[in-house]
Amino acid sequence: MIHILKSKWLVIVGTAVLLASCTREVETGILNTGSYGDDSQPLKDAADFPIGVAISYTPMTTDTKYAEVAKRDFDEMVFEYHMKHGAVVQDNGSFNFTNTDALVNAVGSSGLFGHTLGWHSNQNANYLKSYAGIVVPAAAELITNGGFESGLSSWSIFNSGNPAGTSTITASNVAGEVRTGTQAMKVVNPVGYPGSQWRVQVACSLMNTTPGKQYVFTYWVKAATAGGSIRLSTADQSGGNAQYQADQTIGTAWQQINWTITANSTQTRVLFDMGQAANTYNIDDASFKEVVATPNPGQIALKLDTALRTFISTMVGRYKSKVKAWDVVNEIFADNGGTIRNNNNTNITPTDVLVWSHYMGRDFALKAFLYAREADPAADLYINDYGLESSNAKLDSTIAYVNELKAKGAKINGIGTQMHINWNTSRAGIDNMMQKLAATGLKVRVSELDVRAVMTSAAGTLTPQLSSYQAEMYKYVVQSYIKHVPTAQRAGITVWGVNDRNSWLSNGGKEFPLLYDDNYQKKPAYGAFLMGLKQPN
Repeated sequence: MIHILKSKWLVIVGTAVLLASCTREVETGILNTGSYGDDSQPLKDAADFPIGVAISYTPMTTDTKYAEVAKRDFDEMVFEYHMKHGAVVQDNGSFNFTNTDALVNAVGSSGLFGHTLGWHSNQNANYLKSYAGIVVPAAAELITNGGFESGLSSWSIFNSGNPAGTSTITASNVAGEVRTGTQAMKVVNPVGYPGSQWRVQVACSLMNTTPGKQYVFTYWVKAATAGGSIRLSTADQSGGNAQYQADQTIGTAWQQINWTITANSTQTRVLFDMGQAANTYNIDDASFKEVVATPNPGQIALKLDTALRTFISTMVGRYKSKVKAWDVVNEIFADNGGTIRNNNNTNITPTDVLVWSHYMGRDFALKAFLYAREADPAADLYINDYGLESSNAKLDSTIAYVNELKAKGAKINGIGTQMHINWNTSRAGIDNMMQKLAATGLKVRVSELDVRAVMTSAAGTLTPQLSSYQAEMYKYVVQSYIKHVPTAQRAGITVWGVNDRNSWLSNGGKEFPLLYDDNYQKKPAYGAFLMGLKQPN
């Protein structure tokens, strides 16, 4: 219930807002339906710590008003996307810094915070999975007309019995003699030549091979009567360097035969040898491919380690004259709080997702911090995560993990708390988080602040009431930060976006989470944020 007083103040006695995932408590507080005083002062001028904003490439480089607001009111900028792996790493592993460099230049004299070096999302995961061997590309088919759909084209009859022509070798289109498609090879050998498989022999065309590499030849076969016998053999372009498979016993049902060889020539042909036993053979679906070995987990981890080090050293090294602090590891904990993220709690299907810690274990983060310090020993290095204000388990796990990493030699200067929150997020939870983070003695950074006001998938309207609720939450976050985090540990507060329309939470104009409206007009949230800086207690 809400009681309306004669003045411009409303006392919120209690309400409950049902969210999609859970029900949150609405705490008693003051709703200001008037102004928050003079909001003309830039936020950066009211704080003795950095006030940052997240920016995107297109509006920052094409919308003069967007760029003007970002530079006027904030003294530190973070790129929403263009310092992430997926923004610069190409499908062949090379780096393209064209847009990132342009955005760095657009920032001008403002400070720049680097985001992010080690994250499971927003990556060129296709490249990483291929490079590390997590996804092994299918080997190319080397044989021509392996399904005999073009009859015996690209196949040669080398021997047809004794005397020649005793056996008949043809293409068959009889349904019971074809496994797939419309045709197969049919070999009728009426005379057995024990010990002389070569007496009936059909060969494929020469195929290019690499000496020392392994190849597998597979085919399907059945005989008219039990007790058939076939072997495979090879020859090079001169007819020499032969290799022989052991005799294979063939029954009356389709069966697949596989033979792996190590190539001993730059060109190889494979031959069917069928002279041993009198029988009729149907052969279909022959294939010859290079054997592509799947790396073991240790090999995958080593390859990813190389890729991680390459990305971090390249990115940090390129911008270390401009970027003085980095989010090194981002969102390493699963939503259950205490578990390091793995493929069981992440949708790994998208082409931009690779969970480093699933393959590299807990040392993924340690290595990321070591590589970042190696690339720029002077930079401040952060671990960053979300939900710390609402999950004690995740908050405590993050702090414990930081201590673990530091004990192993990682340089960690601070902890970032994202704070993608709602107007009715628990204020007690916010205070608890600020206090625990401050108690680490590390720098504390509110890294991605935005406040959802509508919180619905339906068409949203930012009513004066919701706007005021949102403003009060912005003010509370600022005040809690200043109250609980000592001056020396305040690394700054960054708002995650400039205006509502360009927010990642916009939802097509149904949500309004930032300090400026679509037309770059300051909302009550701006004045409340400013008031929080000026009146911290």
